[in-house]
Amino acid sequence: MRLKASFDCAAGELVALVGPSGSGKTSLLRAVAGLLKSRTLRGRIAVGDDAWFDSGRAIDRPPQQRRAGLVFQHYALFPHLTALENVRIACRRPAAQDCADLFRRLGLDGLEQRRPSQLSGGQQQRVALARALAGEPKVLLLDEPFSAVDAPARQRLYHELAALRQTLSTPMVLVTHDLAEARRLADRVVIVDAGETLQSGPPARVFASPRNARVAELVGIQNHFSGRFHKQEPGWGHLAWGERGEVRLRVLDKNRIPDGASVTWVFAGEGADLLADAAGQENAVRCDIAEQLVLGETSLCSLRPRELPGEQVTLNPATAQLRSLGAGPGGSLWLRIAPEAIHIMPVRQAREAGAA
Repeated sequence: MRLKASFDCAAGELVALVGPSGSGKTSLLRAVAGLLKSRTLRGRIAVGDDAWFDSGRAIDRPPQQRRAGLVFQHYALFPHLTALENVRIACRRPAAQDCADLFRRLGLDGLEQRRPSQLSGGQQQRVALARALAGEPKVLLLDEPFSAVDAPARQRLYHELAALRQTLSTPMVLVTHDLAEARRLADRVVIVDAGETLQSGPPARVFASPRNARVAELVGIQNHFSGRFHKQEPGWGHLAWGERGEVRLRVLDKNRIPDGASVTWVFAGEGADLLADAAGQENAVRCDIAEQLVLGETSLCSLRPRELPGEQVTLNPATAQLRSLGAGPGGSLWLRIAPEAIHIMPVRQAREAGAA
C-alpha cells in the first residue's frame, strides 16, 4: 500500500488513527516502529529533533534503536514465560523495583508468576502494556489493543489507560476502528483511508464537521443529503433541501461557500430534536415515522420528510422520549435541526475545501 500520510502527536497526547480495515492504520504504526520495510518508503519520522527515518538523509534506524513501545491486538506474550519474565525481557534497566512499580500501577499485583494461559484477556493486555512501558519508550503505539477483550474488561482498560496518562508524558498513537472508543479516549483523531490522512482534529469537531463526503461516511454519519446554499444577511444563509428546494433550513454562513453553490450536507443526531408540536420553531420539518425499532434504552427511528418522501432521516433517540411523544410507526413527528448542527460541504471542492 502506498502511504501518503502526515500526522503529529505531542508529549502526553493520545492520537487515534481511525479508518476502515485495510486503510493503512497499522502500516503507519509499523512505519513508526521501524517494522515496515520498503525500498520505496519516502518521508520523515522523528521524535522531537531525533530523526528515526529520513529518506532524504538516508537515515533508517532499526527497531531496537527507536524506543517505540508497541502493544499488539493479540498481546504477543511469550507463552513459556511468566508475566514478570515477559515484562523483564523488555526492561531497559534490570531493577526489580521498576517492574514492581509497573505491576502495581496496572493492577497486576499478585500475578507476577502466572503464565499467559493463566491470565484473563484483560490481564494479558495489561501485561503487554507493562512490557511496552518497561522499555521506557519515547512513543507508545497501541494497535487495536482493546478489541480482543470483552466489554467489562474493555471498560476497565479504558479506566486504567486514562489513569496511566496522568503520570506519563509519552506521546501515544492508538489504532482503532471503533468510533466510540476514539471519541472517548483520544485528544485528536486522524481519519485514514487508502493510506492517506484525510482530516485530523479533536473528535467532536471531526465527527460533527467532516471535511468531505468520504470523511462523513468513515465517521459513521448516517444523515447525508444534497442541497443548494444561498446567502442571506451576514453570518447566515439558508439551505434549499430537495431538487426544487422544497425544504428551507436556516444555517450559519462562515463565508467559505459562494451563493447558489451545490452542496452536500450532514448533521449529527445530537443536534436534532423530535417534537410533537413545532409551532413557532425554526428549522422544523414534519416527518412521517417509517420505522421504529426498540434497542433497549435507545431506538432506531427512520423518518421521511413529508415534503421529501424520497429522503430518509435516521436517528437514535431515547426510547423513553419516543414513548412520551406517543410516537410509533405510521405516526408523525416534527424534526427540528439546530442551525449550528448543520455542516455543509461544497460538491466540487469536497476534498480540498473547508465547510460552511
